[in-house]
Amino acid sequence: MSAKNIHPMVAPVVLLLLACLFLLTGSSPQEKRIEEDTMNRAENPIATFAAGCFWGVEAEFRRIPGVVDTEVGYTGGHTENPSYRDVCRGDTGHAEAVRVWYDSSRVRYRDLLDVFWRIHNPTTLNRQGADVGSQYRSAIFTHSPEQEREAQRSLQKEDRNTRRDIVTQIEPAGPFYRAEEYHQQYTEKHGGGCHL
Repeated sequence: MSAKNIHPMVAPVVLLLLACLFLLTGSSPQEKRIEEDTMNRAENPIATFAAGCFWGVEAEFRRIPGVVDTEVGYTGGHTENPSYRDVCRGDTGHAEAVRVWYDSSRVRYRDLLDVFWRIHNPTTLNRQGADVGSQYRSAIFTHSPEQEREAQRSLQKEDRNTRRDIVTQIEPAGPFYRAEEYHQQYTEKHGGGCHL
């Protein structure tokens, strides 16, 4: 059968059927992923850490079984909605940080703290490797009194096991500004990474 023999109404009907099929099956794969991420975030506790360049920090936390999602951004400062360029200037007060959503039935907050201490040097002030500035400081941003207590205990334990003074700050989590999309899961998309 040649294209000349197809009834002129077949193409519009086929397109209409395909459109209906798309609508009946629901969201696109991208929309479903976003919905699942939102559900994972809503159902799980959150932890926030700053330990230098957020690319490598995020990559380390994403490897931990029980971590359900991560997001890099800026927190701990005074500038609203900063950009990467703003934060790199060093005058916003923000640190490069990673928010970690985790399944508390699979990984404990104290386990995440252990990872935090392992992946960076908490004894260097405003510096991790070649990255220098307050935006690369070591900090734990707590989301509850329980996290605050656990972080303090963890810091004291780490301090006893370290010859140099720990400079890590522990403070309540405040506004978190999501970093530009190209920073999200950077090492998974581009390879390489930071000093870690």
